[in-house]
Amino acid sequence: MKILATRRYPGPAFDELGDVEVGQLQSRDDVEVLVVANEPLDASHFPALRLVANFGVGYDRLGVEKLHRRGITVTNTPGVLDAATADLTWALILAARRRVVEGDRRVRAGEWTGSWADGFLAEELTGSTLGIVGLGRIGSAVARRAEGFDLRVLSTRRSGGTPLDELLAESDILTIHAPLTPETHGLIDARRLSLLRDGACLVNTARGEIVDEDALVAELVSGRVRAGLDVFAHEPRVPEALLPLPNVVLTPHLGSGTRQTREAMTRIVVDNVLAFERGEELVTPVER
Repeated sequence: MKILATRRYPGPAFDELGDVEVGQLQSRDDVEVLVVANEPLDASHFPALRLVANFGVGYDRLGVEKLHRRGITVTNTPGVLDAATADLTWALILAARRRVVEGDRRVRAGEWTGSWADGFLAEELTGSTLGIVGLGRIGSAVARRAEGFDLRVLSTRRSGGTPLDELLAESDILTIHAPLTPETHGLIDARRLSLLRDGACLVNTARGEIVDEDALVAELVSGRVRAGLDVFAHEPRVPEALLPLPNVVLTPHLGSGTRQTREAMTRIVVDNVLAFERGEELVTPVER
């Protein structure tokens, strides 16, 4: 099979695919397998395409429904990135809530002149309320880590849970873990952001499009809330208005960005491709 990958994916497992071409998603008549990382995909440019192996759990930019209508198989890499993403979520919660990045900048700028950082107070986590939007695998991993901080945890879920507006109004920390779907696109809009308490902290390691980015920027510019953001609506572009703000911590979509997790993701991609080539059951197919 002719395999085209959009990059060389990390770890030794990638070499098991053999002769893989690494390049951009340009029109090709001979490519049967694409290995991608949720890049926007126009399958009409690949008439021989039979399999899209996605490096990542999210596949919202692939056009999966169109791929399935053409009889093209799609796989992803769920499960193995839950811990890394949950860990980063907590890194952002702690950094934003305790003003860690601000403190680092002040020390480097020579602005720490006394034994106490006078006028530089943050908010405690202990006793706070954590609101989780989307209690799936990653949201559940975040909730388990919250036990060590003695937090009250509220969550939305597909069935049951706390109503979203109530969760927003009650949360000191709001963290987003829902998948991006037509229903969740723009879910946290200006009205819902206004429900957050003054001083609340919003963390997003899911998808930038779930939050109305313009409305969030306005809230952050006003200084009413804080945030830790790993995802953005138009990556890699970040709204310029965020860059000088001290009340937001920004990371470049690092959710699964550990060596162990990325290598495990590559392992799943390779296992799916090899199983497809042999006509065997796929490891993690995206259901039709």
